[in-house]
Amino acid sequence: MRTPFVVRLYRALGPKGAIALAVFALLTLLLVPVLHLAVPKGNPFHVSDYFITLGGKIMCYAIVAVAMDLIWGYAGILSLGHGLFFALGGYAFGMYLMRQIGRDGSYQSDLPDFMVFLDWKALPWYWTGSDSFLWAVLLVLVVPALLAFLFGFFAFRSRIKGVYFSIITQAMTFAAMLFFFRNETGFGGNNGFTDFKRILGHSITSPEMRVTLFALSALMLMATLMLGRYLVTSRFGRVLASIRDAESRVMFLGYNPLWYKLAIWTLSALLCAVAGALYVPQVGIINPSEMSPANSIEIAIWVAVGGRATLVGAVIGAVIVNLAKSFFTVAFPEYWLFFLGFLFIAVTLWLPDGVVGLWRRLRERGGKP
Repeated sequence: MRTPFVVRLYRALGPKGAIALAVFALLTLLLVPVLHLAVPKGNPFHVSDYFITLGGKIMCYAIVAVAMDLIWGYAGILSLGHGLFFALGGYAFGMYLMRQIGRDGSYQSDLPDFMVFLDWKALPWYWTGSDSFLWAVLLVLVVPALLAFLFGFFAFRSRIKGVYFSIITQAMTFAAMLFFFRNETGFGGNNGFTDFKRILGHSITSPEMRVTLFALSALMLMATLMLGRYLVTSRFGRVLASIRDAESRVMFLGYNPLWYKLAIWTLSALLCAVAGALYVPQVGIINPSEMSPANSIEIAIWVAVGGRATLVGAVIGAVIVNLAKSFFTVAFPEYWLFFLGFLFIAVTLWLPDGVVGLWRRLRERGGKP
């Protein structure tokens, strides 16, 4: 008799993992929303709009970090272009948000403001259906996944790996960034999409919508962690780890690495796209700078700081780096990139297993199991 999925999922998480997720759910789905909506401003227990937005944004980044850990930590595939899939998800949902502005824009036109400014007379064909929420969700899921599948199929079939694969992914995201910077592409050029008004008829800046997006980001992060943990502890995950460590031996045993690598690569891109779609309405803007190769490198740093092949380490790394970024870009904006570079060097030299690896070593020295 086959073991029920829920039981297998619980076994994959373990008691400590299940408790940690339950506590996280209690905090993000109940406590924080109540403190934001029910507790009045000025009360010391009130959770501010800034915290809700920052928390939702960092959770979106954490989803991307877990997606990167799945391919880098468990499959040995270092991508320096995952910012592209994140941005594509954001642009796909951003098209819907731009259409929801309607005639409330600066030019009071049915066309987005940037199209009116550039003297467009009608929506381009690829904007067809962009006023539909369901169509936007479909675009978020299909477009990045299809691009990842096609790119991955030809790259993995050609046995491109290691630093060569990383360089190609970086070139891909750089080419996409240059494409989206062009005004004639119909994606807002340098300024991208902004000035969003509503989602499904509800104000995007209302406290209820902010909390809804925050909670959806939390749910997606938990789902990503559970899915990731289930995969890496399954037979599929064991084959992935074997491909990472000795791909030639896996081939000699009769497995075709192409489909395993392609599956986890496409799934990782899809998770990034969903994170991008959740990110855009919370920060209120999406532009080509999200496709910058530097952003994709930063994603890899999140995973390195937290600890590769741990999943939870990717979340910790994303939180640490982005909280530091929020502080440094305000207090010392000119030193942020220097700090990021120092952090990467420090992790490489002194914390090769990241924060999670350091914690494990300290527990072993302390004699704890």
